[in-house]
Amino acid sequence: MEGSLEVVILPVRDVDESKRFYAERLGFTVDLDLGEGDGRFVQLTAPGSGCSVQLKPGLETGGRPALLFVVADVDAARAELAEAGVAVSPVQHFEGADRVDGRGGRWNSFVFFDDPDGYPWTLQERPAE
Repeated sequence: MEGSLEVVILPVRDVDESKRFYAERLGFTVDLDLGEGDGRFVQLTAPGSGCSVQLKPGLETGGRPALLFVVADVDAARAELAEAGVAVSPVQHFEGADRVDGRGGRWNSFVFFDDPDGYPWTLQERPAE
């Protein structure tokens, strides 16, 4: 499966404190700061890096890091993984916070699976430009 690891999702105790740490102490650029409460996430990228971190509330509820892998064709990537014996979700998209079966709009088509240790992976389709 060809693609690139572009986002590591980190559950954090305090989004603002973590944002300050990554931005002010490590020099990461704040790419996005969206949502509120449990739906909030902040995305930051280190200068020169092709992979970003997203900070999401959740550490206090046992959250685990998640990995986002971007592919050109989510249907083909799903088929390749399924053929290799990986238990993958159907292609899904988000409507608000809900995952719904089927393709969505730009940047809104995903496949989900876990590795053998339970780490969640998300495949996201990059729109053809």
